[in-house]
This record gives sequence, C-alpha cells and structure tokens, in this order.
Amino acid sequence: MNHWLIAPIAIPLLGGILQTFMGYAPISLRRTLAITTSVLVLVASIVLVGLADDGSYRVYAFGNWQPPFGIVLVLDRLAALMLVLTSVLAVFAHIFSIGGADEGNRQFHTLFLFQIMGLNIAFLTGDLFNLFVAFEVLLIASYSLLMHGGGTIRTVPGLHYVALNLVGSAIFLIAVGMIYSVTGTLNMADLAVKIPQVTGENLALVKAGAMMLLVVFGLKAAILPLCFWLPKAYAKATAPVAALFAIMTKVGVYAIIRVYVLIFGEGAGELASLGMDWLFPLALITLAMGVVGALGANNLKTLIAWQVIISVGTLLAPVALGSEAGVSAALFYLLSTTWTVAGLFLVAELVAIQRGSAGDRIVTAPKMPHRTLISVLFMIGAVSAAGLPPLSGFFGKVLILKSVETGPQMAWLWSVLLIGSFLTLIAYSRAGSILFWRTIDGHIKPPEPMKGVVSVSTGALIGLTVVIVAFAGPINEYTVATAAQLFDTSAYTQILETPVFGGKN
Repeated sequence: MNHWLIAPIAIPLLGGILQTFMGYAPISLRRTLAITTSVLVLVASIVLVGLADDGSYRVYAFGNWQPPFGIVLVLDRLAALMLVLTSVLAVFAHIFSIGGADEGNRQFHTLFLFQIMGLNIAFLTGDLFNLFVAFEVLLIASYSLLMHGGGTIRTVPGLHYVALNLVGSAIFLIAVGMIYSVTGTLNMADLAVKIPQVTGENLALVKAGAMMLLVVFGLKAAILPLCFWLPKAYAKATAPVAALFAIMTKVGVYAIIRVYVLIFGEGAGELASLGMDWLFPLALITLAMGVVGALGANNLKTLIAWQVIISVGTLLAPVALGSEAGVSAALFYLLSTTWTVAGLFLVAELVAIQRGSAGDRIVTAPKMPHRTLISVLFMIGAVSAAGLPPLSGFFGKVLILKSVETGPQMAWLWSVLLIGSFLTLIAYSRAGSILFWRTIDGHIKPPEPMKGVVSVSTGALIGLTVVIVAFAGPINEYTVATAAQLFDTSAYTQILETPVFGGKN
C-alpha cells in the first residue's frame, strides 16, 4: 500500500490536534504552524496527482482488510483533482486569515484544518458510510467556522445551516441503511457489482434509498429548492471562511458524480441513471434562480453567494446528461468557478474594509483607497465568473456547450446558460460601476492599511483564472482522462480483487 494516500488526512489531523493544545500560545506561532500544515497538505495533494495521472487505482486498506471489508481509501484522477482544488484554495484562504480574520477565536486554525481533513476524507473514501462520516466531520467544523467573528447577524443564517444539514445527515443515514439492508455492503466497488443484481421487492427499497441519497447530495450542493439557506449564510461568514466554503457545495457535486456514475450508472440495470431525468431540469432552474438572486443582491457578498448557486446549476446540468464529454467539461468548469468565487469573496472583504461604514453594500460612497488594485481584481473575477473571454470561465462554459448532443436538451442548456451568463454580466457590471465609479464627494473613516498577506492571497487566488487559461490544454486533457476513467466502472470494481500489498496499491 502507498502511504501517501493517508497524507491529506493525517497532516491536517495532526496539525489540528496540535492547534487544540496551543490555544494560549502566541498567535504568531499558531499562524506559522497553520500555514505550514496547509502547505504540506498541498504538497501531498500534488504528489497524489502525479501518482493518479497514470490512470490506475490505488487503494489504502486500514488494518490490511481486503476490500470490501474495513475502511478503504481509493485514489483515482477525480479524487486527486479534488484534493488539489481544495488544498490550493485552503492555502490562500488560510494566508488571508492571518491578516486579522483569525483573531477572536483561539481555535480558528483548529477548525480550519479539521474542515480540510473532512473534505479530503470525502474525496478519498471508497465507502458510502465513511462518506457520511466525512460529511459529519467537515460539517461540525463548518458550524463553528460559520459563527466565527461573533455577532447576531450570523446566528439566524447559522441556525438554518445547522438545522438543514442535520436533517440531511439523518436522511443520509437512513438511505445507506436501506441500501445496506438489501446489498449487505456499502463499499462503492462492491455496490457497483451488486446493485445490477437487485431484483423484485428489493428493487423498490434500493431505489428509494438511492433517491434519498440524491436529495442529500442535492442539499449539500445547494440545488433548488434546497438552496435558499446558502446566500445569507455565506454572505455573513468571514471572508476566509466564505472562500473555503466555495468548495462545500462542490462536495455534493462530487458525490453525485461519484455515486451516480459508478453505482447507478449505465451498468446498474433497472436502476441505471436513477434520478438524472429530474436532475437536469432542476439544475437549469437552479442556474436561473441564482441569476435572479444575483440581479437583486444589495451587497457584494450576497451577489457572490448567488454566484455559488449559479455555478452549481451550471455544473450539474451536463453531469445529469450522463456523458463523458459532459462530465469532463463540468470538471474543467468546477476548477475555474471554485477558485474564482473564492477569490471574489476575498475581494468583497477588501471592498468592505476600504469603504468604511458603506461596507460592501452596492450603494454610492466616497472614493475608496486602493481603488485601482481592488477594481482590477474584481473585474478579473467578474469576467471569469460571467464566462467572458479570455478567462477560464469562458473556456469552461464553451466546453459545457460543446458537450451536449443536438436535441431538446441542447436547446434548453444553451438558452439558459447563455442568457444566464449575459444577465450575470449585468449584475456584476451594475455592482462594479456603483462600487468603483459612481462615487460621491465626502470622506470616509480612514481604513486600516491593507496588509500584504491579504492583498497577495487575494490577487493569487483571482490570478488562478489566468493560470488555468495558460494551462488549459493539459488541464483539459486531464479532465477528459478523468471522465473516461470514471465511466470505465469495471476498472474500479477490480480493486475488490487486487491484493492490498504490493503493486500499485
């Protein structure tokens, strides 16, 4: 077994435990340890991408139990991509936090690292029950991170977030119980083998469990009508937390891709493509609702929170069509939109700091200091989010449009996506023109100096949209190979027959 597979989980776990006992240590020491831990997770993720790029599956079986028994981690191209996506985001959000956002809570870095650990477990696990455990780990950390910074403005959105996710966790547990009662397993590879064999009365029970899982993953991804908790919760969170939360909805998207391609894909017999005929229209409606919310937003953070919902609808529409090209395009867009939205949350915080009492509200105010730098960062992020050339959001949306075959679904997707992109551009143009150009005479309270770590981390995260364009060819090749590997489910199920010792596992 390759022990690199546990590094993205073990490193933040150990770092978080150390932070727990360092609550009263000097904040500079805690910050140094936190950033070092995040960078080490990034290094481990890059190593795993290199390992996964050969197209083989690598398995880490805890306790040396042969799959499907015991706890198992599985590394493939998709898991490696999600690990790098998360770790890059976490590094820059973490660097931003040491500019002052981590003050007021001695365990901020503990929670941040445990959140990273939960995310990485979700991407590496090869078992549905351990996916449930991963959701609980990252959600427990996210509950506290959402409340970080204090104030009653976070109480109600936080309560809605907690209540809905607790309901989702209960449904998840019931769903996996129903599936286990029929199949006798929750190992994903084993389920991919046994689900096609389900017949008779058991078919309805498994179908009900699978549809409940889709509801849970839809809640995590924030699909309409399960998305109304998100704008207020994300808009009220502190900037580095909101930036990290940009990956949270993508966990739901990842779970849908993983489970409904591998387990309920084309080889699942009567349960093949379960729920996908519902998912496609819901994704388009979610996209449209996100655009409406963005147009009506009265502050910048809320606008960006609605952008998260827009991106979820854009991602799930091609995924629901069930083609390799659609999944590949969605993965390219996922990389772009996650980093872009996270960067925009950080830009919104810079705007709020520089505008005094006006904050990030989309209203006229006196000219802000550092307007040129912040406006350029906002413009780059907005252009990418709206899907305009020449930035990465444009390439992602073009790939999605090209992935759809001629027919009614093509007409719906093209119409909603193109009109939605145009209206999104209007929303960002309105916000940008008011915030940066429609200034009024007067003075604002002198803002605090913009710290280097804050501006550099924001600029770096926004700049990744340009980096994606520069490496668009290799990235697209990787996502195409990832989609091909996902749809070759027989290769995944072979991990059941591969010894846990020796070889590439």
